[in-house]
Amino acid sequence: MTVGILVDYEFCTGCHTCEIACAVSHDLPNDRAGVVVHHEGAWEMANGKWQDTYLPVFTDVCDQCAGASAAHDGAPMCVHHCQADVLRMGDAEELAKELVRKPKQLLYTLA
Repeated sequence: MTVGILVDYEFCTGCHTCEIACAVSHDLPNDRAGVVVHHEGAWEMANGKWQDTYLPVFTDVCDQCAGASAAHDGAPMCVHHCQADVLRMGDAEELAKELVRKPKQLLYTLA
């Protein structure tokens, strides 16, 4: 089974809790952790709509808390502490089915 982390970036608030949880649990600097939150915006698009998106990006440092064996409740620290509940860990094939249901999501897996 390939394990993945599904990110629903439509509702990410940019709180950076995932970064901090990862950095603290792995003794890393906040900006060099296994997950880093990217901010795109804020700028006005056509029709009075605005682009203001936060996107948790998983780096090569991410080991999914070594398969979540060392993490709290069997989830990586970033998933466990996500205040907006936009991160989910599980079987990559099962999580991939969610991508069809909702377009603003990304699926990360470790190779």
